[in-house]
Amino acid sequence: MAIWFKTPTPEEAQKLHSQTMVSMLGIEVTDITEDSMVAIMPVDKRTTQIHGILHGGASVALAETLGSYAANCCVDQDNYMCVGLDINANHIRPVSSGQVTAVARPIHIGRKTQVWGIQISDNKNRLVCESRLTIAVVEKQPTP
Repeated sequence: MAIWFKTPTPEEAQKLHSQTMVSMLGIEVTDITEDSMVAIMPVDKRTTQIHGILHGGASVALAETLGSYAANCCVDQDNYMCVGLDINANHIRPVSSGQVTAVARPIHIGRKTQVWGIQISDNKNRLVCESRLTIAVVEKQPTP
């Protein structure tokens, strides 16, 4: 059974994130299944730190981007929005080139909160970062 309120597409994600930090980092949603979402991010000058390896902040940006977008796709976006409440990340191994792939899966989808697990892997499918994102589901306020 699909978890999405309305099934999203990778193309919708790209359009939504154009001209934001997401597009500046080269993050692209590439696949959406019944219960997960996948995105890629290049490991290049935009996403590495001074030692030439993937910056931890870039990994966290990828994790929060994917988890937040997935969370928002699980609610009626006319009435609710999902915002980050807490994120943590364990950086497991360095990456110096290529791209990384993130997979977001729900741990809990509730009325007021959601918890997402995001695993980021390298080109050889080795775990690079394990992240957990807690989301607050808030009611949208009427526009004045």
